[in-house]
Amino acid sequence: MNRANTGLLLVGIATFVMMGAGQSLYGPALPAFGRALSLSAAQAGWLVSAHWIGCAVGVAAMYRWGAHVSPRISLGIMLCGAALIAAALGTVATFGGALIFGAGYGLSTVVFNPRILRAYGARGTAMVSLVNASFGLGAIVAPLIFVWLGSNPALAYALVAGLAALIWLGAGPAGRAAPPPQAGSAGPFRPMLAFQLFAVAGIGIEAALIGLGPSALIRSDLSETAAAQLLSAFFVAFLGARTVLIFTAHLTAPFLLYVGAMLAAAVSATLAVFVSPGVFFVAMGISAGLFFPGFYVAATRRMGDDPRTAPTIIAAGLVGGIAAPVLLAPVLDQLGSSGFFGILAAVSATCAVLSLRLCRRLPEMRH
Repeated sequence: MNRANTGLLLVGIATFVMMGAGQSLYGPALPAFGRALSLSAAQAGWLVSAHWIGCAVGVAAMYRWGAHVSPRISLGIMLCGAALIAAALGTVATFGGALIFGAGYGLSTVVFNPRILRAYGARGTAMVSLVNASFGLGAIVAPLIFVWLGSNPALAYALVAGLAALIWLGAGPAGRAAPPPQAGSAGPFRPMLAFQLFAVAGIGIEAALIGLGPSALIRSDLSETAAAQLLSAFFVAFLGARTVLIFTAHLTAPFLLYVGAMLAAAVSATLAVFVSPGVFFVAMGISAGLFFPGFYVAATRRMGDDPRTAPTIIAAGLVGGIAAPVLLAPVLDQLGSSGFFGILAAVSATCAVLSLRLCRRLPEMRH
C-alpha cells in the first residue's frame, strides 16, 4: 500500500507540474494569441474562460463517472488539448484545445486530490498541499520558457503536450489504478452554500490573476517580457506559500488559512493600486497559493466523506474561474492602469469580512 501511495503521489506531482505550466501560459500568451488569431483583448480573454469551462465539464463528468476515470485518462485528455493548441489551426481549434485541456485539468483535480487526501490519512492535508504546490513549479518555469521561445504559444504548448505524453507513459500502475474504496463516511452528504461561494471567490481571484494579471500589468506600462517575468515571480510566491503549508498545515485550522489569505489579498491588491502593481501582483501569489488548500480541506470536513463532495467543491470554484475572466476581460481597457487591482481589492476585502463572520458564527471552523 505504501508503494501504491508513493506511486500515486509521484504521478500526481508530475501531473500538477504540467497543469501549472499549461495554465500559466494563458496569461503571457493572450497578446500573442490575439495577434495570431486577429482577436481583441476581450475576445482573447475568452480563451481563459474556455479553459475553465472545460474544467467544469471535467468536474461534472467526475460527479457522474468518477469511479471509472483513472489518472491516465485525465492525462490523455490534457495531452490532446495541448497538442490541439500547439497545432495552431485557427481560432476554433485553439479555443477547442483550451476547452479539452481544461476538461482534463478538471478531471485530474478531482482524480488526485481526494485520493491522496484519503490515502495518507492524518498526513492527507500536507500531501494535498505538496501535490498542489508542485503546480507552482510548472507555472514558474513556463512563462520564462515562453519568452525564451520568442513568445510563441504554439511551441510552448507543444512542450506541454510532450510533458503530458511523458507522464502518461511513465505513470505505470498508478496511472491505471481504480480509486481506493471508501474507508467509511464522516456522515451524510452536506452541501453548504457558504463554502461554495467562498470557493467561487477564491478560484475566481486566482483565475483573474493568472489569466488577466499580465494584461493588467502591460496596461500599467510594463512590457510583455516584464509581465511574463512577474508572472513567474508570482508563482514563486505561490509555490513558497504552498511549500510552507506542507510543514505547517497542522498548526492552524484550514478555514483560517482561507480567511488569512483573503485578508492578505485585500492588502496586496490595495497596495498594487497605490504603490506598485508589479511588486504587489507578485505578493498576491502568496494568497493565491493558500485559497484552494484552505477551503477544500475545510469544506471536505464539513460536507462529509462522500464521492460527490470533491466534485461539488471544485465545481463551485470553477464557477469563479469561468466567470472572472468573462466579466473582467471586456472592461480591462476601461479600467485603466489600476482598476483591475481595485476590483480584486474590493472582492477580497468583502470575502475576508464574510469569512470572519462565518468563523464567529461556527466556532468549529476555528479548529
